[in-house]
Amino acid sequence: MSPATKMTVRRVGSFAILVLAAGALGLGATGTTTAGATASRAKDARPVVYQVSITGGVDPATARLVERGVRQAQNAKADALLVRVDTPGGLISSMEDIVKAIQGSSVPAVCWVGPRGSIAGSAATFIVIGCPVAAMAPSTSIGAAHPVGVSGATEITKVTNFYAGYIRSLAESYGRNAKWAENAVRHSVSASAKEALRLHVVDLIAPSTPALFRALDGRQVGTAAGSSTLHLVGARVNEAHLTSGEEIVHWLSDADLAFLLFVFGIGGIVFEIFHPGLNVPGLVGIVLVILSFVVFDSLPINVAGAILLVLAFVLFVIDIKVAAHGLPTIGGIVLFILGGLLLYDPSSSDEVSRPLLISIGVLFAAFFFVVVRAAMRARRAPVVSGVERLIGQRATVVDDLDPVGRVRIEGETWTARAVGEPPAPVPAGATVEIRERQGFTLIVEPIDQLELGLTDSSINSEARR
Repeated sequence: MSPATKMTVRRVGSFAILVLAAGALGLGATGTTTAGATASRAKDARPVVYQVSITGGVDPATARLVERGVRQAQNAKADALLVRVDTPGGLISSMEDIVKAIQGSSVPAVCWVGPRGSIAGSAATFIVIGCPVAAMAPSTSIGAAHPVGVSGATEITKVTNFYAGYIRSLAESYGRNAKWAENAVRHSVSASAKEALRLHVVDLIAPSTPALFRALDGRQVGTAAGSSTLHLVGARVNEAHLTSGEEIVHWLSDADLAFLLFVFGIGGIVFEIFHPGLNVPGLVGIVLVILSFVVFDSLPINVAGAILLVLAFVLFVIDIKVAAHGLPTIGGIVLFILGGLLLYDPSSSDEVSRPLLISIGVLFAAFFFVVVRAAMRARRAPVVSGVERLIGQRATVVDDLDPVGRVRIEGETWTARAVGEPPAPVPAGATVEIRERQGFTLIVEPIDQLELGLTDSSINSEARR
């Protein structure tokens, strides 16, 4: 074996030894960590609860969060999974994923609407009623679960009937008030925490998680793996959070943000129409409109509101194109405000913020009344640049024009020739008006002649006398 080959073999062997050593250390570290966690829990002897919080809208990001929380709780053999709820609702598909994850958990799941002032609206009503343990804090509410975002009487009836049956089955599986649950879907009824407890919509009221854990001590709870007894007093709570990507998706599912994306997207397209060839505003506008459609897909959008917003921009364009003295712009602002108010289904809790709507309306009014109209007037004005801009301006004679001399204008000296055949001499210091340009020579006429209204023929006749 050659020395080079031996060197290569030794290097490969050394690399393999390093890899094996690193793997052994990694396994050792993992074993130590797991053993350490087990020993720490055994020494701590406190129950462990994993918590996930459903806040904002119910969307794919929150569904993945709950699914991940269930997996983590099962892997850690936690004593319970706590699902804290404070949301006006959201996507039906994401709600279904959350309910499936909770009911498929081998760890006892507890849903708590809290803290005070929280709500479990629309899709969240299904989540709470479909949870093995349903609790609420004082001064909270639940209900108004009528499906929104569908159109057509037949479709609405089918969807409503389906989800009325779905929520009834969830309530019946845990011995809760199935009739009230069905009415929450069919008639958008809602209830406070006290009413929900009295109607047996939820199991108990607890003002805080420690109080909730004390109230649940010794309670039998069914899971996907069978029945389990809860002992959660003094539990250590580990909370699962959204990942960075999930936070972005969750942040995008916002009623005000969707409105802004749509409005400024349309505005960018309109700006491109006013100034064709820039490309950037039009491209950005198209991207924003597409993003708004993505967000609208997770919100109870009202098509009529979106149409009114588009018509508002149509009126803005009409006013600029036909110079209608601002009346179409006023109509556009009215349609813009109405479109913002009607953009989301009125039966849902999603709406465009009133201060935001008014502010954007005032901004667009100022933009189209002042900025765009001024820009369009400038665009219609004749293009004047270079030497041509001097036509019609006044200059001072530096050297006598007899008939050619020099004049000064805007700090520059030009060769000039007086008008007339033959032209009358113009002395230095006189003021002349530039009539035209011939090559690098300016053709000028004395101001006194212009003011007296004298014609070239009269000047010539006076000169002959």
